[in-house]
Amino acid sequence: MDMKATPVWTRVCEVTDIPRLGSRVVERDDGNVAIFRTALDTVFALLDRCPHKGGALSLGIVHGESVTCPLHAWNFDLASGKAHAPDEGCARRFPVHVEDGAVFICLD
Repeated sequence: MDMKATPVWTRVCEVTDIPRLGSRVVERDDGNVAIFRTALDTVFALLDRCPHKGGALSLGIVHGESVTCPLHAWNFDLASGKAHAPDEGCARRFPVHVEDGAVFICLD
């Protein structure tokens, strides 16, 4: 029998606490998490560290469903965390859901 742990969802903020086309940072001892909000109010969460040179993705530019790292202009898909070609790499993604305007992330 496969016994997977039930995800633990942590309420981090309201959607309106995140600027449109911007981010908010959740501080953690083992790496901060950047919570992004698109122009269409879709919310995503990635580890706040570019895998290329360690830049804070939360300081990047959000466009569509992507973010551009402020250090060397690498572009990452917010849904998967994968870098857009020709760049290679992946920023860790965290599951997110919005309920009644509140943003919850799974930090497991």
